[in-house]
Amino acid sequence: MDQMLIAAQALATGLVAAWLTLGVRDNILHPSVNETYTAEVMEMTRMKADYPDAFAHVAHRAVTNRALQQLAFRAIVGAELIATLVLWAGVIGLIMALAGMAEAETGRIIAMAGTMVFTAVWAGFLIVGNHFCYWFCHEGAQNTHYQMTLWGVATMILLAL
Repeated sequence: MDQMLIAAQALATGLVAAWLTLGVRDNILHPSVNETYTAEVMEMTRMKADYPDAFAHVAHRAVTNRALQQLAFRAIVGAELIATLVLWAGVIGLIMALAGMAEAETGRIIAMAGTMVFTAVWAGFLIVGNHFCYWFCHEGAQNTHYQMTLWGVATMILLAL
């Protein structure tokens, strides 16, 4: 059973790592795809257009400085890249444990660290998005952020077994 648990932990961590790898790849190769929406949320553009009365109460929260928006996006991509690298290191550590070449605890610790960063990124989107009232017009993004946060939490629970 111990080997199956390690295999399940390696698989779960690998799936998270693979998913995030694709996101990081696209954020590096095609930054305008996501960076545009990051700026839109920070500017509260959709809320201003679709809910002007509600926007009037929170308009002071909007960040319209383009340099600040780009800095925020780069910080997000940096955190995603760190999470991706640590997640893959955890997967390698867990696979090495399966092969008897390393201690399972080492792989679990590394995988847990990567999963914590992964979860923190998505929970961070929820928190910062809440500040910018993104539930008004970015419900799809908010839903994705919830799902990724829960995926990270579930993976951390599995790694803690």
